[in-house]
Amino acid sequence: MRQYSADLTPPWKKPKSVPEVAAEADLVVEELGTGFCGAVIRCEKTAEGPTVTLEDRFGKHRVFPMTPGGFALEGRTVTLVRPSAASPLVRPTRTASGSVAVPGARARVARAGRIYVEGRHDAELVERVWGDDLRIEGVVVEYLEGIDDLPAIVADFSPGPDARLGVLVDHLVPGSKESRIAAQVSSPSALVVGHPYIDVWEAVKPSSVGIEAWPRVPRGQDWKTGVCEALGWPLNTGAAWQRILGSVRSYRDLEPALLGRVEELIDFVTAPES
Repeated sequence: MRQYSADLTPPWKKPKSVPEVAAEADLVVEELGTGFCGAVIRCEKTAEGPTVTLEDRFGKHRVFPMTPGGFALEGRTVTLVRPSAASPLVRPTRTASGSVAVPGARARVARAGRIYVEGRHDAELVERVWGDDLRIEGVVVEYLEGIDDLPAIVADFSPGPDARLGVLVDHLVPGSKESRIAAQVSSPSALVVGHPYIDVWEAVKPSSVGIEAWPRVPRGQDWKTGVCEALGWPLNTGAAWQRILGSVRSYRDLEPALLGRVEELIDFVTAPES
């Protein structure tokens, strides 16, 4: 006589098991209830149960309970669990900009398009955070030592559909000298964007540098020198910059007002040719 299972539920109607994934630092997941996507920065044990803190690419933090099946990893529903204390170190899956890392990828031959920034510090900061992305995309970043001659520089570059030009400007706010200069660039193959900070130093989050806030410097005084004086740092702007740059590990250390503009320029320069 045949033996029958007491469970007569067809296999396709049975609930599928949800895999458990250790919430390791920098793991990027989506919280299914809200759609919030970010990298894991910490796990904590609370009276209500374990929680995970996520940080999106603009630096916003959200804390979520680690409920079963509450997250998605690369499109797959998962249950986050606290990593064991002895979890081995894993290879980073993200670049400093938050993009998916491509292990072993070779740098692409440089595009005809370029991204121009105002000064050396701007270029070094962009390289620190977006360097891996730029090499894969074949985008070269050059600095200008100021933008007073920007219209002539753009005209000399002769941007076109196959050679787009993106320009990042400091202190691009309404009524500023920078805004008046930027308004003179009219090529459809050139994009000029900017951040509101007097200098790119300010685009680094004060907390990352270990200060409460960037000091206000009286009008007419050299801004970088004034910052060093106000913070009690040696009056050596080069050494000060290396201290600031050294505090930047990833996009999390930068203000959203800079992050969005650099991403916009990269997208513009790498857009498919029409």
